[in-house]
This record gives sequence, structure tokens and C-alpha cells, in this order.
Amino acid sequence: MRNLRKSSVRIAVVIPCYRVKKNILGVINNIDATVWRIYVVDDKCPEESGRYVEANCKDPRVTVLRHEVNQGVGGAVITGYQYSINDGADVIVKLDGDGQMDPALIPYIVKPILTGEADYTKGNRFFNLEKILIMPKLRLFGNAMLSLLTKLSSGYWNLFDPTNGYTAIHSEILKILPLGKVSRRYFFETDMLFRLNTIRAVVVDVPMDAKYGDENSNLKISKILGEFLVKHMLNLIKRIFYNYYLRDMSLASLELPLGITLFLGGISFGGWHWWKAIGQGITTPLGTIMISVLSILIGLQFLLSFIAYDISIVPRRSLHKTRF
Repeated sequence: MRNLRKSSVRIAVVIPCYRVKKNILGVINNIDATVWRIYVVDDKCPEESGRYVEANCKDPRVTVLRHEVNQGVGGAVITGYQYSINDGADVIVKLDGDGQMDPALIPYIVKPILTGEADYTKGNRFFNLEKILIMPKLRLFGNAMLSLLTKLSSGYWNLFDPTNGYTAIHSEILKILPLGKVSRRYFFETDMLFRLNTIRAVVVDVPMDAKYGDENSNLKISKILGEFLVKHMLNLIKRIFYNYYLRDMSLASLELPLGITLFLGGISFGGWHWWKAIGQGITTPLGTIMISVLSILIGLQFLLSFIAYDISIVPRRSLHKTRF
């Protein structure tokens, strides 16, 4: 904290606003002097949060930006990112305006970036097992499932709590990300992780407590789980193609197709012969069973080897420290 206050690093905060009029002023008032500028992005909010902030907030650091058409949380954050970069910010924090994220954690969320440990940081509410019990059970289950999918699609096996929108990023990393391709709505945070992996940026989790008051989240995991599943699968396919066949090739590039072929081939071969034997009222030959089982086991071993390699190559060298 003390070193951060003495630092000349310019930290900007982006706050996407949609139905947060009740809490937005409290969020802004709790952002301390370590923050250089605050960008409030009114994403065509029906409560006119932007106008409300302009009328009631006297903080000179605040700039209100407006969308004429609702673009979703991702679109609002990207707008804030672009203004922050143009104004010369060094580190940019994304903070929701609904009061679920404590502004007092900003020094901790940016510290790994300032020390060169990370290019991008995000909150993780699952470190303290006692306190996460206050999280609604459906949300808890949804986050666990989405975390598993995110590990697969993004390649960041060391991360959890993917829908946590409390994030920070170095501006130099933002400059090389294809922001125009990033999902504009609720898939924004997880799609950002996929894009960060394609440039081999280092991402780390920062522990934080789950906080739920009387605010209502606009994200309903039960409604977006199917949509997220499809997008995760598409990102997984693209990531594997980029990392294992387009940009580089390794033994894992062979293990994956061999594993899939042998595993599915063994199941198909065994299943077909089993069904055929049932229809003829005979016992499946032992040799046929052995061929099927052996194919499945070898395929599974190849797939596990591929996953082990994928976990081992999670980016660990901070990109903004080594490149810029």
C-alpha cells in the first residue's frame, strides 16, 4: 500500500454501468487516491446512471462515457479500456458498479502487475472455503462448472472463478490484444482469458471474499450455461489449433488426434460388435473385447498425456516486463 501511494504508475478504473444507480456513487466514493482516473461507462442504462453520476459526483477523476446502444458489459469495458489507453493509463482495473466488488482491494489486484508477476489479474472468491458458503448455491455450482470449461478453453489451468469481473490489466497488453474480436456481453471475462492465452500473457488469481448484499446481479448463470458451453468449445478448438498446429508443434500435437481416434474408435468398435452379438444371441469373442479395451485404454493414456502437457505450459513469464 505504501509503495503504491508513492508510485508514479497511473492506475485507471473502468466501471460499466447498467441498472446500478443505487450503488454507483458509493462505489466511486470508496475508490482511494491511488487511482488516477475513473471512467464510468453508461451502457444505455435505463436508469441513466451516467447522468446521475454527473449530477451528483464531484470527484474530478471521473469521466462519464455513454453508449447510444446497449453493447453489454464487455462492450462497456472495452470502451473504457480504449479511453484509458488513449489518456495514458499504465494499469486499468475493471470494477462493477453494483457494490459487489470492494474498491479497497484495488491495490492488491494491481500489485502482481506492478511487480512484474502478471500481465492480467482477476479476483477469486474461492480461496476462503468458509466465506464462499454465503454464495447462492446455484451460483456456486454454475461457477464450478464454468471454471472447468474455462480451464479447457483458455489454457489457464491455474485459474478459478472465471465469471469474477474484478480484473486488472497492463495497458501494453491491451494494445496487442484484438479487442474487436472479444465477446461484448457476459462471455467477456472468459473470452478475454482465451485471447490472453493466444499472446502467452501471464494471468494470476487474487484472493477476495464473496460479497452479496441486496444488489441484484444481471448475470443469471442458469440462463447462459448453454450459450457458454458452445462458446467454450469453439474457443477450445481454436486454442488447440493456434497453439499446437499453427504456431508450434510438439509431441502433444500427435497425442491429441491419436488419443481421440483410439478412444472413440475403441468405443465404436466394441459397441458395434457387442450390439451385433446381442442380435445374433452369441457371446462377443474375447479377442474382440480385448482389442476394444486396449484401444480405449491407449487412447485415454494419450489424452491424459496431452492434458498434462497442456497444464505444464501455462504462461509464467510476464509479457509486459520482457517485451516492453
